[in-house]
Amino acid sequence: MTNLGRTAPASVCVLATPAERLHYGIIALIAFLTLVDLFATQAILPSLQRQFEVSRATMGFAVNASTFGMAVAGLAVGIFGRSLDRRNGIWVSLALLAVPTALLSVTRDIALFACLRVAQGLCMATAFTLTMAYLTEHFPAERATGALAAYVTGNVASNLFGRILSAAVADVGGLSINFMTFALLNLAGAALVWTTLKRTERMMPDERMRSANGSWQAVLGNRPLLNMLAVGFLLLFVFIGTYTYVNFQLVELGLSPMQLGLVYFVFLPSLLTTPFGGLIARRIGAGPGIILTLSVAILGLCALLATSLPVVLVGLALIAIGTFLAQALATSQVGRITATEKAAASGAYLASYYAGGLIGSLVIGQVYDRFGWSAAVLTLVAALVLAMALACTARQ
Repeated sequence: MTNLGRTAPASVCVLATPAERLHYGIIALIAFLTLVDLFATQAILPSLQRQFEVSRATMGFAVNASTFGMAVAGLAVGIFGRSLDRRNGIWVSLALLAVPTALLSVTRDIALFACLRVAQGLCMATAFTLTMAYLTEHFPAERATGALAAYVTGNVASNLFGRILSAAVADVGGLSINFMTFALLNLAGAALVWTTLKRTERMMPDERMRSANGSWQAVLGNRPLLNMLAVGFLLLFVFIGTYTYVNFQLVELGLSPMQLGLVYFVFLPSLLTTPFGGLIARRIGAGPGIILTLSVAILGLCALLATSLPVVLVGLALIAIGTFLAQALATSQVGRITATEKAAASGAYLASYYAGGLIGSLVIGQVYDRFGWSAAVLTLVAALVLAMALACTARQ
């Protein structure tokens, strides 16, 4: 059995050893199995709309209700997560995730569907937040950034392959088989965590008795940490704002609804580049690294103003590369900045991150409808420029 924890010496070479690569691969797989349900349902949105016989807006709201659960659970774990055993909390959350996922296969009520999606978000965010805390607590500083970059890489993979798998299984076996398949993946994630993550020590009694107010005072009183929370907010603000509304531009460029599904392959380059987040942090520092990677994303945003489909697709790939790399660097900084209260800091980051996605969807939609696509892109660029300014305070 492979246990992930403090197995490396303090001095770690820039290039990962075979054992480290194995550990990072396991971490990426855990991330994939943790978040695979989050965006996969978007790939079968038209089929769900026909089954529930509701409007596109209603079905879209129900599908994305998971983000509300993600934000709420992030805050809850931040408040109460100090006394939670990381490993047990992660595998139990993933095992429980299989319950609402399986129930989605039999419900025909849209309100219940939305509630089950919220429940999925609660379970996913709990596992996500505790894993972030686990990685920062159980890996030396030299390896924590690489471990978190591997976790974000698994997140990228879940964005792409989760959608493809969902569409394929639903097409062959139907919607019920699709959700049952993902419930099995949830259980596989729980089993993987149980067998690979190192057992954590129990918290000391005096630590258990510390108040939640103390945890949040440590978070809210940490200015560099607050800046990273804002960076996380802006990252998903831009990501959701871009990939939600660029579809309308792609239709104008001649893509059919079926061809729009293939656009998700622009995430593929990110699978290769995101693992370099740890290397970037070690070579130039997290702050300069975020500035560099977001510069790539801004270049991609500018490409979205073109009328050439290949140029727009390259731009989308650059945005994915830049934002996912920046996310890897930002999540690693959350653990580095916070000497204690890592669960509270991770929970606050997650809540801020997903709140940014919700606000980005709302704000960019309003700007697009009222002022056009160019104004929407300019707003997205301004958000990344602000994130770059906040990143200047990141510790090297």
